[in-house]
Amino acid sequence: MSKIAIITDSNSGITQNEAKELGIIVVAMPFTIDGEEFLEDITLSQEQFYEKMLSGGQVKTSQPSPETIMELWNKTLEEYDEIVHIPMSSGLSGACQTALMLSEDYDGKVAVVDNQRISVTQKSSVFDAMKLAKKGLSAAEIRDKLMEDKFESSIYIMMDTLSYLKTGGRLTGAVAALGTLLKIKPVLQIQGEKLDAFSVARTHNQAKNIMMNQIAKDFTNRFKVPEDGEGMRVFVAYTYNRDAAEIFFEEIKERFPKAKVEYMDALSLSVSCHIGPGALAIACARDSFAE
Repeated sequence: MSKIAIITDSNSGITQNEAKELGIIVVAMPFTIDGEEFLEDITLSQEQFYEKMLSGGQVKTSQPSPETIMELWNKTLEEYDEIVHIPMSSGLSGACQTALMLSEDYDGKVAVVDNQRISVTQKSSVFDAMKLAKKGLSAAEIRDKLMEDKFESSIYIMMDTLSYLKTGGRLTGAVAALGTLLKIKPVLQIQGEKLDAFSVARTHNQAKNIMMNQIAKDFTNRFKVPEDGEGMRVFVAYTYNRDAAEIFFEEIKERFPKAKVEYMDALSLSVSCHIGPGALAIACARDSFAE
């Protein structure tokens, strides 16, 4: 049985400490603030990031260089036989396409997963990959299994402010158009490649209800499971407001009693800089690899 390494990036919300505990590798996403370069969760924490952003810092996101990725793969393959690399969705970052191109020179030893995941749903793919690796699947087999579930997830995000809304290739035109509206709480969605407009609300509670109602509809219409969430995994993400996220987390558990409401994570900095503080998100994915 091959020894499989699981690699993802910090857009998954998995911290460096958590990665060590899980026995996986997390590539820190690079970005600049006012021209100074940082690596997520290595040279800048969530708290420091928001302190700089809220004080007016200009944030620009980037992606790891090809040299950085190849150096990591080469080092990893000294210890492991194969690698499953799970980057941020190709629709939201060029890092995935870069990894796919680089993997062509590794004779099948590196399997890159482009299953359109981000944040908590990307993290769920990492956990799925770990389960499949324990079952003895090869890197290519794990990639293929994860790709079968490519669009079996949903994310809905409530933004507290429009001040940080940027295009940068990550948002559709419909989202950018929301920037002209005032005093609303936009609800965005990810069902595939990019952030897109879904609905608007006037209050936090209204936005939360919109998101939970839509997740319930996705359960019955898209995933063909009961509205109580049986057979689904549900997650919460947030930006700079953990207390509100904890309340939302409990509300979701009550609303979907049969779902596996598994974890709550801060959104990665690469996403947060476009969303801004005070955002809440609910996400779901089919529980395809239940043990």
